[in-house]
Amino acid sequence: MTNTTTSRTAPSSGPSTDVDVLIIGAGISGIGAASHLKALRPGTSFAILEDRDAIGGTWDLFRYPGIRSDSDMPTFGYGFKPWAHRKSIADGHLILDYLRQTVDEYELARHIRFGHRVVSAEFSSAQGRWTVTAQQHGSRKKARFTARFLFLGTGMYDHDAGFTPKFTGIEDFAGTVIHPQHWPADLDHTGKRVVVIGSGATAVTLIPSMARTAGHVTMLQRSPSYVFSLPAHDSLAHALRKLVGHKRAHRMVRRKNILFTRGIYKASRRMPKLMRRLLIANVRRQLPRHFDVDTHFTPRYDPWDQRLCVVPDGDLFKAISAGRASVVTDHIDRFTKTGILLKSGQELTADIVVTATGLTMSPFGGIRLSVDGRETKPSDTMAYKAMMLSGVPNLVFALGYTNLSWTLKVDLVCEHFCRLLDHMDAHGYTTVAPVLDDPTVERVPYMDLRSNYVLRGIREFPRAGTSGPWTVEMAYERDVERLREGPVEDSALRFTVGGPVPSARPEAAR
Repeated sequence: MTNTTTSRTAPSSGPSTDVDVLIIGAGISGIGAASHLKALRPGTSFAILEDRDAIGGTWDLFRYPGIRSDSDMPTFGYGFKPWAHRKSIADGHLILDYLRQTVDEYELARHIRFGHRVVSAEFSSAQGRWTVTAQQHGSRKKARFTARFLFLGTGMYDHDAGFTPKFTGIEDFAGTVIHPQHWPADLDHTGKRVVVIGSGATAVTLIPSMARTAGHVTMLQRSPSYVFSLPAHDSLAHALRKLVGHKRAHRMVRRKNILFTRGIYKASRRMPKLMRRLLIANVRRQLPRHFDVDTHFTPRYDPWDQRLCVVPDGDLFKAISAGRASVVTDHIDRFTKTGILLKSGQELTADIVVTATGLTMSPFGGIRLSVDGRETKPSDTMAYKAMMLSGVPNLVFALGYTNLSWTLKVDLVCEHFCRLLDHMDAHGYTTVAPVLDDPTVERVPYMDLRSNYVLRGIREFPRAGTSGPWTVEMAYERDVERLREGPVEDSALRFTVGGPVPSARPEAAR
């Protein structure tokens, strides 16, 4: 291996401190990147640095009851590895098993270094390489790695801490308060009175699961979210697998699910009033006639201003209809010794309070990036094709869709990344960096969801642009055109064969 080309013939060895591609994160994005490199560029050396002691990322971190996908698995799974389980909306342990199978099939385990938290990454244009510093768990030692390319598969959340608002009097509460991100393994909620604060995806997942054995579970929300029921098992997918085999069925079901989900999203944006009526009618059909749907399941915003919450087989509605769960829409005044006092004067008695109040967004795992000694804040950069950063050489990141399965975007990014490496090898290029030199491009937020966690954290992320390769549209069909089918060469890319990387004019990045 040299600094100017990535070998495609040299045998891949175990984890090294110097590699062609250094992947940060052994979650669904990092494993996807490594699998693509193994399949499309078998001679490329790579290593994966993982902060935790196990693969899986989010799916290993979160251990709360009932954790599951909120996307269908034929599209949330990888395009190169068909989802074989009959469950389409799958439990977390099934997703972890799927990821472990992928690691085994592509022989990735020997490339992973666990217990390495990356704290900084510095690029040298003169050397054409990244120097990455990682803190090793249980040690004061810091490990250093060098790589030609950096692939950030870190997701978009802070794995150390979720978001919990400041609640007055919480220290007075005699029961247990838990955030879902830090679920204790020994918690027994059998027969207990549980209040879950929140109305998002985590809350609607937790409640029906806990309600099976709890004394009663109450969902306490300030305002409702859109909740959409889907079958947990896809009967058509199961029939197709028997009829045409797993691989062909996978392609057909994947396409069907993409078209369905994209259709729901597009209809919601174009005909919000109609979709609002249809979504609320879907809820009303699954609850008792006397239930106050207008108060508890009629949001103030339009569909897809925030992500839809999926409930497989209507399990949340079944728990409510059976009397095992209930919904209260109100504001918290304060915690008391025995529960929560609401603004209305009602008090909810609780043994356990779960603060399903959201996550904290964190760009690229909080890694400190610098180029030639100058620190680069993600918020000062522009996202190129939603996979690279303006002015930052030899770096690719994977952030999935907010309105579709995360992994669909990861697959496209990884494919394009491999094509980019092929192109650079063919021309002997050392570095590549996107450069924003069009002063007419305006800066806009990377994503336009109005969820509270997005509004709190999106300012720290790269910005999107209003035209050209700088747009971030969350549209799978358009990303297929530019990432899978479109050319690698682009006027916004600067390739070099050594020497400093050109940067954008300051006025063009404003």
